[in-house]
Amino acid sequence: MTTQIDAAQFRRALGSFTTGVTIVTTQGEDGKDYGLTANSFNSVSMDPPMVLWSLGKKSTSLPVFAATDHFAVHILAADQEAVSNRFSKSGTDKFAGCAVTRGHGGVPLLDGCSARFECRVVHRYEGGDHVIFVGEVMNFDSFNQPPLVFHGGNYGLVMKKAADAADLTGSASSFGDGWLGFLLARAYYQLLVPVRNNFGRNGLRDVDYHVLTVLSMGEGRTIAELDKLVSISGFHVTEDDIRTLIERGIVALDDVGADRVVRFTEAGRCYAIELLAIAKAAESDAERSLDYREAQVLKLLLRRLIGSTESALPDHWRRDQFWRGNNLWRTPVPSDAA
Repeated sequence: MTTQIDAAQFRRALGSFTTGVTIVTTQGEDGKDYGLTANSFNSVSMDPPMVLWSLGKKSTSLPVFAATDHFAVHILAADQEAVSNRFSKSGTDKFAGCAVTRGHGGVPLLDGCSARFECRVVHRYEGGDHVIFVGEVMNFDSFNQPPLVFHGGNYGLVMKKAADAADLTGSASSFGDGWLGFLLARAYYQLLVPVRNNFGRNGLRDVDYHVLTVLSMGEGRTIAELDKLVSISGFHVTEDDIRTLIERGIVALDDVGADRVVRFTEAGRCYAIELLAIAKAAESDAERSLDYREAQVLKLLLRRLIGSTESALPDHWRRDQFWRGNNLWRTPVPSDAA
């Protein structure tokens, strides 16, 4: 008697198991390259070294893999989500733009992955609505790249548990140096050091930097608007502050209807872009101690934190009040308030 199982619930339950993401490639009898995305990869044996993967019987690629004697399995790296998506679609040139080398049996080999296995087919089994391919590993490469993972229908990143949870001061549990606000503030000010050094050498003050930062998110604001937005940093903007920047040739005041709005001069725009470049370089330097997955997880968690605490902000400090279409960061303008 066959047990009745709800297919959708069964699929969701299977999705609780976190897997890696692979691309399996081969060369067909017609001499063309074929490949597809699969997460049904598993090891079988260490001696001899063997692995397996499975392919649905309804797949249009099944005749090609059923006829081939060799295949290669590529365990994708964390930054290869776009490659995974490309090989999961039919009707496209999946290998376009890919640097391909040749392995056993002429199988196409892709670069940039976490690991790669060249295999000779030794068994094919029918398993329900799939065909299971078992291959003997003829050659393999491991590139020490963090892997891309799949869980619950979505891509993810592997985050290793730290062996030492304490920070450099050795007291991560204390309210002082273990408080999230302190850590965020310290990270911010340390990232800002190269930028502050630059505008300090140019005779500019902290308030000037904050004015330029807000203008870089979108110019054409009144002094009152600038004051409201800059006040999130603890500074206030006065007409004297804007006058100083005008005298330096960095900004100008334009009459727009009944308002006078502040905009960049060409020299000011160039200087603001220079500051952005310095800030991005500081970010790159800071990320050298992180691998790709750690940097992505850090930014993801910070965005979540910002979203979860934003309700306490006054309306004029919300994200959509800062960003405009003429920003220097080329950041998309939100369609509504965050």
